[in-house]
Formats: sequence, structure tokens, C-alpha cells
Amino acid sequence: MRSSPEGYARLRVKHELDREVERVALALTVNGERTPLLVPVHKTLLEVLREDMGLTGTKHGCELGECGTCTVLIDGRPELSCLLLPIQIEGRAITTIEGMASGAELHPLQQAFAELGAAQCGYCTPGILLAARSLLEMNATPSRDEIREALAGNLCRCTGYVKILQAVELAAERMHA
Repeated sequence: MRSSPEGYARLRVKHELDREVERVALALTVNGERTPLLVPVHKTLLEVLREDMGLTGTKHGCELGECGTCTVLIDGRPELSCLLLPIQIEGRAITTIEGMASGAELHPLQQAFAELGAAQCGYCTPGILLAARSLLEMNATPSRDEIREALAGNLCRCTGYVKILQAVELAAERMHA
């Protein structure tokens, strides 16, 4: 029988919350703004963006690098923020969905997604938009297959992807014109 009402497990958890955590001072450039931070060494970029910087557009998904929900751009290339430690990317340019629009003016991809109803629940949309932006910056007129390949790492459970592909094509057409 236990001698205390808390039990052994609860006592350990209580002390675990009080333990010292190694932190590192670094500066991240996110959406063009350099921000100094003091973060625990074990926190992922995803956690730092959401919890420490308040940029909640980047979503928690599988946290295994399989769904693409946490996609951000690192120096213009899509990367999974759930698999990165901030210390790995210090000095590099990070773009989140919050940095995609220009003030109140939507990016052409965001506008096309809204017009065509390419987002349903919207949970996967930030990652898809950023992956598509990277594609269009490298290839102004991608084929449908190139779009599919660029978005292959981003899973959507609500759509059949057709409207997403159409929205990327529409944005490409508008940006190229």
C-alpha cells in the first residue's frame, strides 16, 4: 500500500517540472525580423515558433515529419519545423505563414486558395501554401505533376487535392502574367 495520497509517480512528475533545463541564447530571423531568444536546447523549431514567438499558423501534426503540417520555409526551401532544432538554423531566413501576405494584401496563392475553396478545415493549408510558394519561386510555370511532387509531403484529410492543385495553377498563371 502507498504511504502517501500522491503516490510515487505524481511525486516524480512534480519534481521533474522543477528540474533545471539547459537553455541556449540565439537569434532567429523569422519573417524578416530578427528576434533574440533563450530557449531550451530540446525544443523544436515548431515549439519555439508557436510557444515562444506566438506564431501559431505553423501547426502541430504528426511531429514525426510525415504530414507536412508544420512546414516552414528555411532560406526559401520547405522544411519540417517539427524535426529541426532552432540552433541548427540560426542565421538563416525562416518564413512562416504569418510572413506570406504583404500587410493586408494576400499572396496570390492565398487569394487563389480562398477563391477556389481549396482549404476546407484549413489545418494543413499553411504548410501547403508555403510548399507551393517555394515551388513557384523556383518554377514559375510548373506542370500538374510538378505541383503534385512539390506538395507530396503535405497531407490533407479533407480534400481530394483537386482544388488545391487548381489553386496553385491559378496562382502560377496570375504570378507569371
